[in-house]
Amino acid sequence: MVYLAKSEASIFYEASYSNDNSLFLSINGDNFFITDGRYIEESIKNTKNCEVVESRDVVKKAKEILRSKKVKKIFIDPLEWSIDEFDKLDHLIRIEKRKGLLSKKRAVKTLEEIAKIKKAVEIGKSAFDKFAVFIRENGFGMSEKELNWKAKEILSSLGENELSFEPITAIDANSSLPHARVTDTKLKKESVLLFDAGVKVNGFCSDMTRTACFDDNFHFGYEQKFKSKQMQRIYDIVLKAHDDAIFTAKPGMKAKELDKIARDIIERAGYAKEFVHSLGHGVGIEIHEYPTVSAKSETILEEGMVFTVEPGIYLPGIGGVRIEDMVVMKSGGAELL
Repeated sequence: MVYLAKSEASIFYEASYSNDNSLFLSINGDNFFITDGRYIEESIKNTKNCEVVESRDVVKKAKEILRSKKVKKIFIDPLEWSIDEFDKLDHLIRIEKRKGLLSKKRAVKTLEEIAKIKKAVEIGKSAFDKFAVFIRENGFGMSEKELNWKAKEILSSLGENELSFEPITAIDANSSLPHARVTDTKLKKESVLLFDAGVKVNGFCSDMTRTACFDDNFHFGYEQKFKSKQMQRIYDIVLKAHDDAIFTAKPGMKAKELDKIARDIIERAGYAKEFVHSLGHGVGIEIHEYPTVSAKSETILEEGMVFTVEPGIYLPGIGGVRIEDMVVMKSGGAELL
């Protein structure tokens, strides 16, 4: 098979290294990592199982290699290419588009990859615990912006780690926004705080969300007590949906069947319209990758797949709850990471 990868995630998966100007070309097992002079030393040192090729124009060099090897057809993932970049390849050779060409390939993780993800999850959980202590001791009166800055400091301080994504620190009514941006809203006694964050370790991501009540015993554990009966009710519903989905997940079931388990619990409680996103998504080199665990996904959940379980209920102007954990599918079911 001949394929050309452009996204950093796909290239990292194939070559164990990537940068912002490279291509990975595989011609029936002969692999080429094409990049410019800025990255040559790093590429030679860090890539695996490929020949490093230097060029100022990586697409042009890929064409030259394809011509020299007399290749007649290549596969690409169209989601990785802009129209302009695709035009540079077009008319050169027969191009077959295959969405998710490499993202599906890396959906089932190896034991080594699962160990790296588990390490990222462990460091992420440690950061949550450390952040909870900080909030308990210093959080009163701090704004979402201030808490967000502190969260990023803690997340990145536990080892030499990147963040998986920009953390979400949403207080009270802002927690009804699934991807809330930080504001000047301040933390008060008995405020609701939704915190969503993760770290990247050895190239692999973690992702976790907790919703908690700010009081003298503030923590990010599952057992939470809210002043508002309405918030307590939706919290308990989301926690049940979270727990039941993880307990019920088995290899061989469709992703949409798992989504339905959580969604039915929330729907029966009267909040169908307030669960506005899918149950989960794959996590690995990228924070969002294959498989998607949604109401429409026909994907069969296989052993070795790593994904999130993150049901939520969001009440505009009032507040929201999301509880998210990562699991790996094993032969006996989903295992919390």
